[in-house]
Amino acid sequence: MWLIDDRGATVHVTTGSDGCLIVEESEPHADYDMGDWGHVTVGAIGNETPFAAHIGESLLGVREEHEPITGRVALELSFPGGRVRCESWAGDLRLILM
Repeated sequence: MWLIDDRGATVHVTTGSDGCLIVEESEPHADYDMGDWGHVTVGAIGNETPFAAHIGESLLGVREEHEPITGRVALELSFPGGRVRCESWAGDLRLILM
């Protein structure tokens, strides 16, 4: 998932093969095919994400959670209207509106 701010800066949030949560500056890539494992489509998600409720709001704070072996496993972003938690769960990225 990529987050894009009002200045066009992009931050990629994804999971690593070791269960960590990766947060890095990078541009969205093109769609690609993984054969028997499916097709990855990259595009705007609209209202289908917990972040939709916070479009246009300022980011007030960020809190990270770390595990000794894997490193970062969760990131909680605070907005005036609430929080969104990004976490790595069994290799998948979970987004939770709090």
